[in-house]
Amino acid sequence: MANNYIRILGWIAVIGVLSLMLDVKRRETVCGKEEYRYTPVWAVIAFLPLIIWCGNRGYVGDTAAYMEAFSDMPTSLSGIPSYLATITKDTGFYFVSAVIKCMIGNHVNVYFIILAAIQAGMLIYVYRKYSSRYLISFFLFIASTDYVSWMFNGIRQFLAVTITFLGMELILKKKYVPAIAVILIASLMHQSALLMIPFVFIAQGKAWNKKTMLFIMAIIVTVACIGQFTNILDTVLAETQYKNVVSDWQEWQDDGTNILRVLVYAVPSILSLVGLKYIREADDPVINLCTNMSIVSVGFYVVSMFTSGIFIGRLPIYFSLYSYILLPWEIDNMFTKRSARLVYLALVGAYLLFYYYQLHFGWSII
Repeated sequence: MANNYIRILGWIAVIGVLSLMLDVKRRETVCGKEEYRYTPVWAVIAFLPLIIWCGNRGYVGDTAAYMEAFSDMPTSLSGIPSYLATITKDTGFYFVSAVIKCMIGNHVNVYFIILAAIQAGMLIYVYRKYSSRYLISFFLFIASTDYVSWMFNGIRQFLAVTITFLGMELILKKKYVPAIAVILIASLMHQSALLMIPFVFIAQGKAWNKKTMLFIMAIIVTVACIGQFTNILDTVLAETQYKNVVSDWQEWQDDGTNILRVLVYAVPSILSLVGLKYIREADDPVINLCTNMSIVSVGFYVVSMFTSGIFIGRLPIYFSLYSYILLPWEIDNMFTKRSARLVYLALVGAYLLFYYYQLHFGWSII
């Protein structure tokens, strides 16, 4: 099983080589510009081994808890109403899961594959359409270990995350009512999705605008007054399903997100600040949005360093997925072609080192 964590990297390399040999791209219009994109079939093929692996990943993270929850679900549609009456939070996820079980029976591996296919389908749609280098975006999703944290572990929240991510097109077109409707649907899967609502507006506009600067200032104030922040957070969450969050992380002695992870996720934002003139010159709405979302993700990660990696550290995923569109664009547009090749080599090497560090030293998986 441990070898699969290496094989998935080899698969990306194979797909990359085949992409150079085969005619797998076509011209498409993206935000009014003609771009080359992988065909939908090829984009799905790239993700396919990961989707299948999700059904046979072993007892990683919260897998056992999801298996137990699956065993409690009814096997007939008539039993769903009484089952949902026992659910106290995130009923949308359990409703979808119960419907899946009624369709497939007690095949928990198939259940995990179906959930992974839904999540991956939304990632594929967004990255294929908006990333200038789809395979690099996929590699970053793998090498950052996000797939382990979310497709193997926090699948309930990640379903909500990918639904909000699918709303990127609505955010770009400033269709706020439909975008918020998508977020509300996502919140039925995991209530934390509601966090996205204010950032639909905050992330609008040019990269590093006044709104994002105010957000950064708010993060600085939060870190400087971390004691008062936790008290306020405890009060705000008192009447929600997260009412025990502060007491739990203090009781579990959760010492926050590892600084190395924060630095890895901060690279796209740091590079966007260094090369801000290139982003301003391009004035690409996709890159402006991705830059601001990336800044937000880093802000939440910084707060999680001083509070809780288990709870606060789960929030940046709503925003960090945008960084995997931003980073390859930065390399392609901020460096010469020759320099970009060297930067890509450094990028791959650095992410592989982080991948090994996290899987071996952080989680003892390999």
